[in-house]
Amino acid sequence: MPTLFVPEEKWGPRSWAINHPLTVAAQIHHGLVDAGYGYWGFSPSNIPEGGYNAYGVDAIGMNPGGYPSNEDNTLVDHGFAGCPGRDPQPDPPPSAYTNGVVTPHAAFLALRWAPGPALANLAKLKADFGIYDKWGFRDSVNVDDGTVSNSYLSIDQGIIMAAIGNALANDVLRTAFTTKKFRNALQPVIRMETFNAGPRDAADAILNP
Repeated sequence: MPTLFVPEEKWGPRSWAINHPLTVAAQIHHGLVDAGYGYWGFSPSNIPEGGYNAYGVDAIGMNPGGYPSNEDNTLVDHGFAGCPGRDPQPDPPPSAYTNGVVTPHAAFLALRWAPGPALANLAKLKADFGIYDKWGFRDSVNVDDGTVSNSYLSIDQGIIMAAIGNALANDVLRTAFTTKKFRNALQPVIRMETFNAGPRDAADAILNP
């Protein structure tokens, strides 16, 4: 979400420029391959049947308890080498991922990094479920039984509008947000960060096979 306002991939060529496309690639891979949902886009959102939950792609998250991508809390446990009782467990098969929850705003966040896959995913969600109406996308859908949330979350609608605005108006929000004073304060801090996720071309290979 911060990258809607801050050009992190430009200010952090050894960190966020690597991390963002890899994260998008992992979201796509999880939804289409690991879980076999046929759709992707996992982020905290409404539970389609009511309530709220923190969804995500557990295997790439930092929360020790995990953020599942489904209502049945299917998690990945790669363990901790050398720790007794924490041996890695086999990855769950796609059949274990029942009642997956997809939220459109997560696909909109990926628009900058994978515009083709993001638009195709959103079009498929619109075609297959009653998730889009005159007010835009509803917040989430259970892709197993087709239950769609009755709500529109203002923060998620804001993310969608911000992503569209940047895509259609030459990064209008980034331009307005990153004043000279802000840039001078934050850019040096971001530029010194180095992540070890891997080279950027590894993400490009996944997103553009």
